Amino acid sequence: MSQNVRLTGPEITALWGQYMNDSMSVCVLTYFIKTAKDQEVKSILEYALNLSKTHVEKVKVLLKMEKFPPPIGFTEEDINLNAPPLFSDNFMMQYLYVMTQHGMNSYSLAVGTSVRADQREYFIHCNQEATTLYDKILELMLHKGVFSRPPYINTPHEIDVVDKQSYLGGWFTKKRPLNGIEVGNIYYNMQKTIVKIDLEIGFSQVCHSKEVREYFQRGANMCKKHNDVFTHILSEDNLPAPRNWTSEVSNSTVSPFSDKLMLFHIVSLVSVTVGYYGTALSTCQRKDVILKYMRLLAEIGIYAEDGANILIKNGWFEQPPSVDDRAALARKK
Repeated sequence: MSQNVRLTGPEITALWGQYMNDSMSVCVLTYFIKTAKDQEVKSILEYALNLSKTHVEKVKVLLKMEKFPPPIGFTEEDINLNAPPLFSDNFMMQYLYVMTQHGMNSYSLAVGTSVRADQREYFIHCNQEATTLYDKILELMLHKGVFSRPPYINTPHEIDVVDKQSYLGGWFTKKRPLNGIEVGNIYYNMQKTIVKIDLEIGFSQVCHSKEVREYFQRGANMCKKHNDVFTHILSEDNLPAPRNWTSEVSNSTVSPFSDKLMLFHIVSLVSVTVGYYGTALSTCQRKDVILKYMRLLAEIGIYAEDGANILIKNGWFEQPPSVDDRAALARKK
């Protein structure tokens, strides 16, 4: 019975977005499999690729049932399998670890915004698949000793209740130590930002457009500054920052992907980062850190808009599903 009910705007948009992201993932993972050397890494990449291919075909069917055209997305024209390795196997694991985290978050959001039973069932299944993939990746990274664990927090001697507003911190008063929520948000945001930095460094080496190259270089420099801010906050409490993966980027200048795919990838990651920063901001309880997140959010918001403008300028920006422009329809009469 639910199949006779039209999909809502959020449901259609979730499917549309999944098609865009998974068609891109098919290209990226296919290239990674071609250049990966470690068989265990290659096995997980193949598992992830199979999931992305399945999702693309499933979304095609679902959109066709709704008589809604699937987006163009990304195809074999956006990939060059003859390009030499641009990233190491270790970076591929870290990349897949971060991208799977993004997937789990987006699927959870899609479940929460889906009403029709088949859509809820589909995205719950996607989330389960992503969780299984995440577990496989994390186990392999731990096995190979390449995973950076977040800082530990010692067990308190007794339960403590906040009884002073100074816990929230002042602008000129002594800062309290970070709490576990703040440490976690800073550390995991840094892990995601490090992957984005290294993607931008690698992509800037191989892209053809000068404008796109300069955009990647600008983004890498900006995110390095963001990580310097986060590193300083952690170091004030004698906490370590996650490891850097820049040495895992090769010196290849042959592009494995189209400029369109690489720019879309970075702009998508930037948009997701805005969400992660916003979440960290909403749960932060120290005023000085809140102020830093607000400043960094403003910077990355401008960067995201500039990237979208370059996509539009080059005819690479596919418009997401949107409501009808009633005024424009009326003018046609």
